[in-house]
Amino acid sequence: MTESDALLAYLKNNGIKAHTFQHLAVHTVEESKSLRGDIPGLHTKNLFLRDVKKNYYLFVTDEDATINLKQLARRIGAKGGLSFGSPDALLEMLGIRPGAVSVLAIVNDEQGRVKLVLDRKLTNTTAINCHPLSNERTTSLSQEAFAKFLATTGREAVYIETDEEAPRS
Repeated sequence: MTESDALLAYLKNNGIKAHTFQHLAVHTVEESKSLRGDIPGLHTKNLFLRDVKKNYYLFVTDEDATINLKQLARRIGAKGGLSFGSPDALLEMLGIRPGAVSVLAIVNDEQGRVKLVLDRKLTNTTAINCHPLSNERTTSLSQEAFAKFLATTGREAVYIETDEEAPRS
């Protein structure tokens, strides 16, 4: 059983309704847009980040968002600047490799070492689309299903505004 299959079984076993679509492996947002087909809802971009004190963050936003890491660091209270976490840290903490980073990987962070930060834009959509630990699939979750997923993992997300005009959290 692959990691992705295990995750989909986890969702099913916890009564979390999800629709999963198979497609060729995607490595960039542009590839995803051209290969995934027409899947309604917001498609996510996921950034695995760390600050200078080695605090780790998984930031999830809209795939089309442009992120200023300096501003993001201030908004999430990171110590010093933010940089991308290493592939080794990603594997150790979230159990995945680059290219398959997803909010669903939080299921593998049983020790709660990675702070989950979500763009508030995710609350304004009917469906959240993300990789189920494989970049050859896209899983779509309703807001209700997403909330249930977070609850079953025992995780709470911090929501922030990313738009320039928005007030700081």
